[in-house]
Amino acid sequence: MVRLIFLIVLNTFLISFHPILSDDTIPIPKEPDIIQSWFDENVKPLEARKGTLEPALEAAEAKPKIIRVMKSGGGDFKTIEEAVGSIPEKNEKRVIVCIGPGEYTEKIKMERGKKFVTFLGDPKDMPTLVFNGNAAKYTTVESGTLTVDGDYFVAANLHIKNSSPRPDGKMQGAQAAAMRIGGDMATFYNVRFYGFQDTFCDDRGRHFFKDCYIEGTADFIFGNGKSIYLNTEVHCITGELASWITAHAREMAESETGYVFVHCRLTGDGKGWFLGRAWKKFSKVVFIYSDFSQSVDPKAWDSNKQPSPETNIFFGEFGNTGPSAVTDGREPYVKKLTLEEAKPFISLSYIEGSKWLLPPPKPPQTLKIKRMYM
Repeated sequence: MVRLIFLIVLNTFLISFHPILSDDTIPIPKEPDIIQSWFDENVKPLEARKGTLEPALEAAEAKPKIIRVMKSGGGDFKTIEEAVGSIPEKNEKRVIVCIGPGEYTEKIKMERGKKFVTFLGDPKDMPTLVFNGNAAKYTTVESGTLTVDGDYFVAANLHIKNSSPRPDGKMQGAQAAAMRIGGDMATFYNVRFYGFQDTFCDDRGRHFFKDCYIEGTADFIFGNGKSIYLNTEVHCITGELASWITAHAREMAESETGYVFVHCRLTGDGKGWFLGRAWKKFSKVVFIYSDFSQSVDPKAWDSNKQPSPETNIFFGEFGNTGPSAVTDGREPYVKKLTLEEAKPFISLSYIEGSKWLLPPPKPPQTLKIKRMYM
C-alpha cells in the first residue's frame, strides 16, 4: 500500500512539473475549421514548455519588459523610432513595444543586435506603420517601412504599409517594400502588409505567419526565407497584364529554404497571375490546402528561364481548391504532390517550431508588466 501511494504521488509530480514537449511533426489538418484547435494543441505557452525551448529564448522571456508608444502622448515615447532607439544594442530580454492607435509615418530599422523585440498593437484598433521609401532612394531591400534583422522578432495586430505610388513601368526604382525580415525565428500574427511591387521581403531565416494579409502587384513576396504562411490572405491587386505572387531566391540545391502556404486564400480579380516565378536557380514554393481565385493563370508557375527547371526548381501543389486549382495546364516541372510528399511541408518541424514558436502575445490592455523607462 505504501509503495502504491508513493507511485501515485511520483506520477502526479511528474505530470505537474515535467515540461510539455511540443510535437512539431503533427501535420496541419486538412479541415480549416480545426486549424485553431490544432495550433493551440501544438503551440503551448511558455509556462508549459520551459526546458524545451531555445535557452536564449527562455532566458529572454523570463523577465519581459514593456515600452508604450502613444502618438498622442501618455506613453513612454511618441514615436516607434524613439522606442527602438531605447533598446540596448545587444538586447537579451524580451522587450514588448506596445504601439497605440493611429498612423506612424516613420522608417524603422532594427539591426542584428536588437533581438527579442515584439511590436504589439491592439486588435480592436490596430496602428499603421507607413513610409514612402522606394528602390530609387534606398535600394529595394532597404526600402521597407520596417526592416528587422534581429532574431526572435514578433509582430501582432499591425498594419505595415509602403505609401509609394504604384510602379507604372516608366519610373526607375519604383519598387517599394512594406517590410523586410532578415532575422531568424520571427513570428507574425494578424499583421497586414500593403504595397505594390515587392511588398514583403521574406529575406532570410525561419518565419511563421498566421492570420495575416499581404497584397501587391508583382513579386510581392520575395527573398530566400524558410517560412510557413498559415491561414493568410494573399491579395492580387488588379490591373496587371501578367504578374507573380512569389519570387523565391534559393540559389543552391543544398539550401533548405522555401515558402510554404497552407490554408491560404488567393484573392483578386483579373487574369494572368502566377503563384511564383523562379527568382534564382533553385526557387522553392509550395501551396497546400489553399483556395485559388480565377485570377491564377492555368500554368500557375513561371521558370523565369532558369536552367533545368525539372531538376532545379521545386514548385509544388497539393489539395488546393477553387477555380484555378486544376493542375491539368501546369508545366512538366511543377510537382503535383501526394499526401506523403506534402507532409514535410505541413508540420511545424519544417521551421523547427518546437524550439522557438510561442502563441500570440496578449493584447496591450491585458499586459501587467512593469513599464521600462530608458
